[in-house]
Amino acid sequence: MIQGNSRVIGVLPRILLAAGVVTVLFGSCTNRIIGWGLLLWALEEPALPSGTVLPVYGESKLDQVWVAGIPEEYQGGIPDTVPSVKVPFSKLELLRSKAAAQQQAQAFARFARIYAETLQDGLPIREAPDNGAKRVYRLRQGEFIKVLSLAEGTQAISTGGEPLPGEWYQVLTEDGNRGYCFSYRLRLFEHSTGPLQRVEESPEAADPDLERVLSQTWSPESYGTMIASQKIDLEELSRQWRFVPVEEQGIAHIYLPAIDKTFSYTRIRAEGDRSWRFEGAPLQMRLRSDTTLEVQFTESGSALQTLLFVALPAAVEDSIRRETARQEQLFRKIYTLGPVFQSDNYGILSFSADGRFSWSGYERLIPWVIPPGAQGRGTLSMGLFLSPDLQRAYDGAFTLYLEGPALPERAVHFLYTMESQGFRIEYVPPANLEGVTVTRRAGSPMIVYFSKAAS
Repeated sequence: MIQGNSRVIGVLPRILLAAGVVTVLFGSCTNRIIGWGLLLWALEEPALPSGTVLPVYGESKLDQVWVAGIPEEYQGGIPDTVPSVKVPFSKLELLRSKAAAQQQAQAFARFARIYAETLQDGLPIREAPDNGAKRVYRLRQGEFIKVLSLAEGTQAISTGGEPLPGEWYQVLTEDGNRGYCFSYRLRLFEHSTGPLQRVEESPEAADPDLERVLSQTWSPESYGTMIASQKIDLEELSRQWRFVPVEEQGIAHIYLPAIDKTFSYTRIRAEGDRSWRFEGAPLQMRLRSDTTLEVQFTESGSALQTLLFVALPAAVEDSIRRETARQEQLFRKIYTLGPVFQSDNYGILSFSADGRFSWSGYERLIPWVIPPGAQGRGTLSMGLFLSPDLQRAYDGAFTLYLEGPALPERAVHFLYTMESQGFRIEYVPPANLEGVTVTRRAGSPMIVYFSKAAS
């Protein structure tokens, strides 16, 4: 942890900041304010946190420093003088007005006290947030940098070709180099004032609730509802949406249909009963029950978002295997009855053992059932379920995914009833589905009877 007013995971070596204090007499012309500066890197003496707005009185191009005033709350009551401090050019951003500096400070507030430790020797800082951008600086292992902002960039890729978890940040080095660094091999921490140096980290009391959260797999609430009802959307479940906090890497992931976010954090800190905050990230979580986890986060300029995740009674892979077996069993019954069926008015429908189909002679169903441009072939899915009312009259439902140049894939749904010499199918409009469940018949149903074709 950091000595002084700091919070951190890990330990830090001592960094001596280049800053000296000067006293300027009120009667001197040097106390005329030439601008206002935003402090980007905390000063050790006097103890000024990064993000502080300072009046700027002058500069020394020879020493490459600004001469800046010390805000009254940090002066220590020195009478009849204007306390000032020398700040390296790279560690203070000069603006024309106090209002502009204060506005910049508000934008900087999220990262004002966020620093990072390098976990890899030779980690590059680049000219742009892209793995292929020019390298402007090479970090040493254990070196510390200042995080300035989050940056939109391209996905970083490992040497094995896999996407790396993390985010691009604009950063500043101790000796004034600026650029962009990917967070995968950084440990972010918070620091306000005082020297940065290594101290022994005091062990924290065990938190069994946090250990439970970190040891379980957290799936979206919709997965729990799906499994409880035993109506599995196999495509949705196979995507394995989830929330994954990885404590060892200081990374937390949210994978959902409309959200794919990775947060870098320094530590997970308890904030009340079964609640925790991810330091260094706009992320928090609360255990509503042993199997329900509430996750909240904010994005720049957006409202707080709340998501619910659940610990499933069995692994997602087990549910996928059971549902796959159920669908294969249903398809096998249709295939065994046929696999080729014919209709006097609607052609020949045949199935192959690998789950594909071909259909010829269906022209009378265009365009009300079969879309124009379909080529009469594709794949079949047995992933639909029936409402209780329909279960009494039908054996099941399936989807034909039609292929064609004008439609890469088009789903057409049918109810079906099997008979000794064939089967009857009935078109299901998309509006009659809720998720993967057929809820009702069409108002004017289109029914096609197929008989089993001769060998």
